[in-house]
Amino acid sequence: MVDKPQGLSSHDVVSRLRKALGTKKVGHAGTLDPMATGVLVAGVERGTKFLAHMTAATKAYRATIRLGQSTTTDDAEGEITAQVPAARLRDLNPALIHAALAALTGDIMQRPSTFSAIKIDGQRAYARARAGEKVEIPPRPVTVSRFDLLNRRGTDLDVEVHCSSGTYIRALARDLGENLGVGGHLTMLRRTEVGPFTLADSVLLDALSENPRLSLTLDEALRRCYPTVAVTADEAAALAKGQWLEPRGLSGIHAAVDPEGRSIALIREQGKRLSTIFVARPSTL
Repeated sequence: MVDKPQGLSSHDVVSRLRKALGTKKVGHAGTLDPMATGVLVAGVERGTKFLAHMTAATKAYRATIRLGQSTTTDDAEGEITAQVPAARLRDLNPALIHAALAALTGDIMQRPSTFSAIKIDGQRAYARARAGEKVEIPPRPVTVSRFDLLNRRGTDLDVEVHCSSGTYIRALARDLGENLGVGGHLTMLRRTEVGPFTLADSVLLDALSENPRLSLTLDEALRRCYPTVAVTADEAAALAKGQWLEPRGLSGIHAAVDPEGRSIALIREQGKRLSTIFVARPSTL
């Protein structure tokens, strides 16, 4: 886990990690825009293969929303498209703001930002938008479990958001402003959680350059993401070869842990077999 600094793309972070850790086998999950900071989950070596199996159904953010201005990108990097007089903003009392936040909490239909990485007919939406095309992205269901006001500073609202993966905080900022009738956009975004991973797990990028290390081992990551099931040494050896075991009534995916506490593989019952879906410690290593 890396605490991504502002101004770098997720790809930039991967390039820095490859240099710091001395390997080309680095990948990331859950892209962050250059403007955003915070938790970026990265996998190194065999950890890159685990990224496809990583469970991160929920995410959490701290953000600042500026009311009174709408932008092309729904954040501060876009051009201002509309602005309301300051007098309109003074009329926004706390009750109105809390009601607008509540209306965007729960299971909602959200229209992603036009300048998003969503693919439309094989091309990224932001690429089409930058080319001057009119981009229409249909609304999609998301869950916002928390959308709380932390502080109000003039036209800026500091908020905390807990949401399902796939939720666009920029879109929440835009929709909050629209619901209040004044427009709005995102000026700051910091991701504090990705599934079971938090800022406490994350390492500053500059610190990695000075002291290359993993914030979590692959063993720890598997145990953090999935419930565990103990296996014997012989069963662990079989799983390490990709062999299957007899079923034992498990529901869903589990991390198989050997007597020494090592995560051997992710396993799931399929019919009459307990099969591997990802082997963390293959016998060929």
